[in-house]
Amino acid sequence: MKIWSTEHIFSYPWETVIKAAMRKYPNPMNPNVVGVDVLDRGLDTEGRLHSHRLLSTEWGLPAIVRAILGTNHTQTYVKEHSIVDPEEKKMELCSTNITLTNFISVDERLLYRPHPENPEVTILTQEAIITVKGVSLSSYLEGMMARRMSANARKGCSSTVMTSLPVYSL
Repeated sequence: MKIWSTEHIFSYPWETVIKAAMRKYPNPMNPNVVGVDVLDRGLDTEGRLHSHRLLSTEWGLPAIVRAILGTNHTQTYVKEHSIVDPEEKKMELCSTNITLTNFISVDERLLYRPHPENPEVTILTQEAIITVKGVSLSSYLEGMMARRMSANARKGCSSTVMTSLPVYSL
């Protein structure tokens, strides 16, 4: 098991960051996410927006990794649940893979909140638990996946992605 975490500060108010985050896939900065389907979306009695989405991803796994896993399967699906609380100015997003779970599980949690000292900027705390099961070199694979997540997180947090997305009202 490998635990990975990072923190990023966006130079934008929480409302702007959340609107962009809800629309960040697919985008050219992370071509691995090839599709997003909204399965369910609605407001609860406290005014929080709950969204359940299915992300379709395509990972170009190196040949050695495919050999270790014993699969050529590179298309995976991820279930994602998010809660946007406009009153508390908090968005929590949890995702987990639903394919290849007999080999790999990735449980990820993102939390977006205004910076406590400057409400005009937003803090993203991102963490993941990566577990590779039943194969040799599992620690190596977990580390490799953590490095890839780190690289993708940097791409996802780039100001180009944040500023290139249209801003709409929720």
